[in-house]
Amino acid sequence: MTSENQFEPEIIAFSCHYCAYAAADLAGIMRLQYPTNIKLIKLPCSGTVDILHILNAFEQGADGVFVAGCLRGGCHFVEGNNRAERRIERAKDILDKVGLGKDRLEMFFMSSSEGPRFAEVAREMTDRIRKLGPSPIRGV
Repeated sequence: MTSENQFEPEIIAFSCHYCAYAAADLAGIMRLQYPTNIKLIKLPCSGTVDILHILNAFEQGADGVFVAGCLRGGCHFVEGNNRAERRIERAKDILDKVGLGKDRLEMFFMSSSEGPRFAEVAREMTDRIRKLGPSPIRGV
């Protein structure tokens, strides 16, 4: 919470080493402003994220989660980002069924040269989660 008592969400970003994590690094190098509530977890490939990782992030108190991988057709592991996207869709179904809501989870695609895109995604997710409010299982 800020001094104005505005909810500040905790957001976990599972990021591909080759593209999204590099884009986040570039955003920092470019000194682009984006919310500081994004916690990066570097993955060798977005395709290595498992639904259990996502659910565990929520169980540990995350208000939102996003997975960021390489551009479609540009995955360094050929199909990794496609596998991740399918897992995200299944995880969204689970989140809806358990009452958290699918809007707390998203998949984004970007190249390593898209620092501004990473900053935009961070702002977009933060705004979305602020509107949704704290996770119903936060602090349970």
